[in-house]
Amino acid sequence: MEQLSFIVEEKNVRLDQFLAKVYPEYSRSYFQKLIKDGYVEVDEKKATKPSLKLKGGERVSLTIPPPEEIEVKPENIPLEVYYEDEDLAVIYKPPGMVVHPSPGHTSKTLVNALLYHFKNVSQFGGRERAGIVHRLDKDTAGLMVIARSEFAHKELQKQFQSRAVNKKYKAIVTGIIKKDHGFIDFPIGRSVYNRKKMGSVSTNLKEALTEFWTLKRWEEHNLTLVDIKLHTGRTHQIRVHFSEIGHPLLNDRVYGFKTSSLKSQLAKEFSQELNFHALVAYRLSFTHPRTGNTIDIELEKLPEPIEKYIQIFSA
Repeated sequence: MEQLSFIVEEKNVRLDQFLAKVYPEYSRSYFQKLIKDGYVEVDEKKATKPSLKLKGGERVSLTIPPPEEIEVKPENIPLEVYYEDEDLAVIYKPPGMVVHPSPGHTSKTLVNALLYHFKNVSQFGGRERAGIVHRLDKDTAGLMVIARSEFAHKELQKQFQSRAVNKKYKAIVTGIIKKDHGFIDFPIGRSVYNRKKMGSVSTNLKEALTEFWTLKRWEEHNLTLVDIKLHTGRTHQIRVHFSEIGHPLLNDRVYGFKTSSLKSQLAKEFSQELNFHALVAYRLSFTHPRTGNTIDIELEKLPEPIEKYIQIFSA
């Protein structure tokens, strides 16, 4: 069993909503079940009501029971395919979609969609991770390459491990970044305070390098639009790096975003309309493992409402 604890920083939030925010790998309905089954404590007292309102400052302790065996079934979920052949595909993962099944997310994942839409998908990593070579966080939208053959799966893994895959992101971060171009270069690892978070305080730090270019500064809203290139692929790397330099991603409450950092009512409306953190993997470039050709795919536009508000802010 996993045992975790969190300090509540928000006020007047439901217990199940709080857990779903700080531990997004699992669904709110899964946490509702854990609460009712007695796996959650608030200030060392059993909590039995998912609707319990937290005042702020409480310590919420959570026990994750051993996972049950998951049956992975094909599901007819809409899927945007940007490239496809017998070896691989490049698809768009929308925000809010979990990549592969896990306790609390046993359906409606990307893997469920892949098994339905493609006759053959590599199961080199197991059926529950069919076709998955790399991941995006649940609330990160963007392009992913999917392995359809075992050959492509192994070769694509080598490219990711050797950092031969070019991954570009766009993000909206809080605060005004002064540099036009820069690097964020410090190691990160699993946080010693919360093992579901990454940070610079860890017993297992690994090098991490993020390069960025400032595209827009919206001082009246206290927001900055940045273009990002990952030189390493650590878990939550972009989210951690920008949080550590004082510019957490818009809506990324796990890594420090606060609504109070927004200066305008328009920015607050954007935050409310945006039900995910403002990070999009918009470009993916790699070498086709069989043909040797370069596959370079870019999103035509960013997901809504990010695209809409960029136009409004820039008008």
